Amino acid sequence: MKIKTKLNAGVGLLFFMIIVLSTLGGWFIYQLKKDTQNILVANYNTLQYSRNMLLSLEEISTEPFAVSEFQKNLNLQRQNITESGEQEVTQNIDDHFSELIVDKGNLKLHSAIRKDIAELMQLNMNAIQIKSGIANTTAENAIAVISIVGTLCFLVAFILMVNLPANISNPIRELTSSIHQIANQNYRQRVQFESSSEFGELARSFNTMAEKLQEYSESRIDKILKGKKRIETLIDNMHDAVIGIDEDRKVLFVNDEALKISGLKKENFVGKLIQDVAVSNDLVRDLIREIVNPDATKNSTAALKIFVEGKENYFEKEILDINVIPTGEKESRFIGQVIMLRNITPFKELDLAKTHFMGTVSHEFKTPISSIQMGLQLLENERIGHLNEEQGKLVSGIKDDTQRLLRITGELLNMTQLESGVVQLNIKPSSVQNMIEDVIAANKSAAENKEIVIKTNITSDISVVNADSEKTSWVLNNILSNAIRYSHEKSVIEINVAKLDNDQVKFSVTDNGRGIEEQYLNKVFTRYFRIPGTKTEGTGLGLSISKEFIEAQGGTIAVESEIGVGSTFYFILKSDSTKD
Repeated sequence: MKIKTKLNAGVGLLFFMIIVLSTLGGWFIYQLKKDTQNILVANYNTLQYSRNMLLSLEEISTEPFAVSEFQKNLNLQRQNITESGEQEVTQNIDDHFSELIVDKGNLKLHSAIRKDIAELMQLNMNAIQIKSGIANTTAENAIAVISIVGTLCFLVAFILMVNLPANISNPIRELTSSIHQIANQNYRQRVQFESSSEFGELARSFNTMAEKLQEYSESRIDKILKGKKRIETLIDNMHDAVIGIDEDRKVLFVNDEALKISGLKKENFVGKLIQDVAVSNDLVRDLIREIVNPDATKNSTAALKIFVEGKENYFEKEILDINVIPTGEKESRFIGQVIMLRNITPFKELDLAKTHFMGTVSHEFKTPISSIQMGLQLLENERIGHLNEEQGKLVSGIKDDTQRLLRITGELLNMTQLESGVVQLNIKPSSVQNMIEDVIAANKSAAENKEIVIKTNITSDISVVNADSEKTSWVLNNILSNAIRYSHEKSVIEINVAKLDNDQVKFSVTDNGRGIEEQYLNKVFTRYFRIPGTKTEGTGLGLSISKEFIEAQGGTIAVESEIGVGSTFYFILKSDSTKD
């Protein structure tokens, strides 16, 4: 049966039962009304007429109108004869009343009329009693019939209420559950109910769809497996080590390069929790340090030095999170990570060769540059000979170029020493005041040429700092010389030294120059970087070397700047640990 037919049948049956109950109730009410009306019209009126005749009979001897009143009620009674024997009694009353009109004082006639009226009243009273019994029987029958029919209607309505919604909701619930199973890729799910209704057609269509999905899924498995094999072959033949883990940190795949580097066998790696593998393997422990402890990212960008087959190799680690957006959803879901080790040994070797080359060239340049400086000093000595104005300008230009070459050579030499790790730090308690005075003295001439005032502010509780005095003075000198170079004429540069709460000392140099654009603030400490549009000369190495010197001492260096206001370069070092 169709769902629409079921609904029409159920609602129609309820409607029909309402009509039946209404009809029965109306019919029985009409019967009760009819019985009651019959009593009122047929018998109650006769009793009323009889009473009026008795009252008129008592006054017939004294009141002239009593005769007419009696005659009036008698005539009404003649028209209201409904019961058996009522005709004869009414005729007797009429006969006796006719005789009484002739002989009003005849007491026997009075008595006879009273008896006739009493008999008439008795007939109607008996009729009223009989008709009351009939009305009671009608009421009892109405109650019984309506109760039975009402009970039947209630049972039918209850059955419909229980079964009809269930017949509609249960297939929907089962179909919804099956759809969820299909959504979870359980294509073997089938809807089991059979029906000729719309649900039956829907179930058959659903089962057909599930069968086709199952067939399609099974037909695609072979292609998926082939694709998986291709990917595994590609990963295994990569020159970079690759390790894949799922969201529960279980190892899904590992290529041959990763096995060679780690020294593990595939059966001891794949399918295991990577933290369990790390317990017995130092390399894996280093690789997953960021995964297990997300805060341990301090050296995540540093190259890993690993000995592979007796040779020192360098690897760059990269951890990629895999997030996918499931079909039908909007939020991405984390499903695992891929750990990659990129072999950068050739680049390291080239970089080392470059460092050695730069160190050799820088060192070799120093001797001829020193000879040139010595020759310039001799040319400037008037005892050798007097130079004319044009020759003096040439010598001055050569001297400036020589100093610039010497500065560049020194910076390159410092850089190569830092890269090769041969820089020796002599960290000890150093006088802050002496370092500041030396730096100011070294830049006094440049400041006076631009009429720049250098102010110092050293907190009274700071006398020494735990640092390499020579390297720290070099850094401070580089920052101050840059501040003078980029400051306006007749401006002020402030050198501040303050002690921080965490037992550290902060050196800062503040100028009132043009400032640095925000997009360049994180690049000023990069090698060879120069701010676009800068007209002053430089190599772009000074701040990079400064950063290396400060970080080698365990400190930090940074810059704060605002366009049109100026810049503040500062670095933080530990205070003297031996000082109370």
